[in-house]
Amino acid sequence: MKLETGNWRQLEARDWKLETGNFQHPESSLQHSSIPASSLRGYTLVELIIAVGLFALIMMLASGAYLVMIGVNRQVQGIATGIDNLAFALETMTRTIRTGAGYSCPGGASDCIVNNFSLTDADGTPVTYAISDGVITQNGVALTDPSVNVSSLAFYASGTRKPPSDYLQSRVTIVISGTVSSGPGKTEEFTVETGATMRGTDI
Repeated sequence: MKLETGNWRQLEARDWKLETGNFQHPESSLQHSSIPASSLRGYTLVELIIAVGLFALIMMLASGAYLVMIGVNRQVQGIATGIDNLAFALETMTRTIRTGAGYSCPGGASDCIVNNFSLTDADGTPVTYAISDGVITQNGVALTDPSVNVSSLAFYASGTRKPPSDYLQSRVTIVISGTVSSGPGKTEEFTVETGATMRGTDI
């Protein structure tokens, strides 16, 4: 009976030693781990400040480029709108001049350079083109938008008289100068030239 009791005590003590021998503290397991301790630390305050500063700098540069692109886009749109309106006015004048008749110059001259030009359109209606307060008008009605400021409008007419005084086909060259709005407080200068020859005969 004693032997059995002694054996049990020895066995119990041996099992306890094995169990306690297998138990390891978490800090000792980290020390014996293959992962370096330096790789487990977090970011320092200096590293965070540098990262935030770099991020803010990049965002500031990106925002500046974006604002520049928006400004350029608005400028291009403003110029395109003004040029489209000017092109409409030129197309209206050249079509009327091309299909019209009865070109006239002051004093009955054959050739002239004038700021306003009169003729008769295809329907027989008298038409006069002129400049008024920076706007091109047709019989007093504005053809150009306020975004287009016309500073000069010139009609170079030739061959307006009939034979035997003049055997040339009537032709009108139009030259327009001014500025077009390209944004708040910004303008772009322009000078355009176009021409139209009378489609019918003036003989």
